Amino acid sequence: MSQFFSIHPDNPQPRLINQAVEILKKGGVIAYPTDSCYALGCQLGGKAAVDRITRIRGFDGKHNYTLVCADFSELATYAKVDNQQFRLLKQLTPGPYTFILQATREVPRRLQQEKRKTIGLRVPDNAIAKALVDALGEPIMSATLMLPGEEQPLFDAWEIRERLEHELDLVVEGGYCGLEPTSVVDLSGDDGYQVTRKGLGDTSLFD
Repeated sequence: MSQFFSIHPDNPQPRLINQAVEILKKGGVIAYPTDSCYALGCQLGGKAAVDRITRIRGFDGKHNYTLVCADFSELATYAKVDNQQFRLLKQLTPGPYTFILQATREVPRRLQQEKRKTIGLRVPDNAIAKALVDALGEPIMSATLMLPGEEQPLFDAWEIRERLEHELDLVVEGGYCGLEPTSVVDLSGDDGYQVTRKGLGDTSLFD
């Protein structure tokens, strides 16, 4: 059965954040709030945990995993970013966007999109998510908490625990954070920007 922490959305309790990070470091899978909706997360190098998230979400080899980063400066460690992309990322982070970029060698191959060698990256504007990543010292491998066959992400922490208590190690309750996932912008191609999912983030910049 999963543990359940209620963490303050604006002033996360360090003790609970550190306990959550210890669960991640031990190979755990958590559900936690972001600035768009709840997400599943695990440690970057946790193969078994990544496999669990893949199973929960029902992913295939075409899906892009996402690394949730602490701040803008961390993005270039995990993705190949040119000057134009650099300016765009700086303008739109933190915020409710996921950017698809060519992965660097810092990203484990099993997390890269199988054919294109890409990875999703984002910097959420959420105090709990930021505190978790800061305390972990590296990005959290994440995926929107949307179950197979459903059209909306799960948004209530109590329901998440009820439905996934045997699949997760921890549910972090951090208040209501919305139903709408991030906007996904693919920057990995040679033909400019491509919005592959219109979500919470304003995509008019790319029209």
